[in-house]
Amino acid sequence: MIRAVFFDVDGTLVSFRTHAVPPSAARALKLLRAAGIKVFVATGRHLSAINNLGDLEFDGYVTLNGGLCYAGPERRVVHKCPVHRDDVAALLDLMEQRPMPCVFVRERDMYLNFVDENVQNVFRMLNFIRVPQADLRTKCDEEVYQFIAFFGKEREEEVMGRLPHCRATRWFHTFSDVVPADTCKTVGIRRLCGCFGIAPEEVMAFGDGGNDIEMLRDAAVGVAMGNADEEVKAAADYVTSSVDDDGVYRALCHFGLLPEP
Repeated sequence: MIRAVFFDVDGTLVSFRTHAVPPSAARALKLLRAAGIKVFVATGRHLSAINNLGDLEFDGYVTLNGGLCYAGPERRVVHKCPVHRDDVAALLDLMEQRPMPCVFVRERDMYLNFVDENVQNVFRMLNFIRVPQADLRTKCDEEVYQFIAFFGKEREEEVMGRLPHCRATRWFHTFSDVVPADTCKTVGIRRLCGCFGIAPEEVMAFGDGGNDIEMLRDAAVGVAMGNADEEVKAAADYVTSSVDDDGVYRALCHFGLLPEP
């Protein structure tokens, strides 16, 4: 019996084309909650950057790919996993030698060192919030939970070789979410489920990106969106249609959690 459903945001709940939740998905989430099924967000975004879910209500949030998790309508912090300070220092040194745009994501805010065409394109694609620019060395007085680092696959070995306590989770070719090695969306999901007394075999998860693969494999039912890459689809138990083709609602109907429209 499914008691909780976790949803990635970009490309899963939210269309890259419209920057909004399709009406069918919004209806599906409301029907799930009305039926007593818990509904959660599981995203790489910072809580302040979740600006595209309208008035939908959630029972909790896995943010920053599991680095910061919140439970209940009051958004109580139930899990934190910051980046090791040695890795923060190492990335700063690397960026002085070979500059690249990077966002330092802290608990309450985010800062970006500089903007280039890749940053502009990605922020436009995501309809992302404005991130203030700053000298990132001045923003290390608080813990950093994630780097949004703009490097391609050709630089991944070089960059990640300097960050022994981190790993890269990529769902777009021009950047990676760099997170602590011992965290992921699955870690956050398990922490939140523990708060609500929900067992792993009672969890369904939806996703479309590389940073969703682990949670799709770990969930009792993992659903990949039709717009997902083949690697993501291979990790899922079921592949639904795309976000723009009512994929969320169709999958929930397929598994009997919602009535056919």
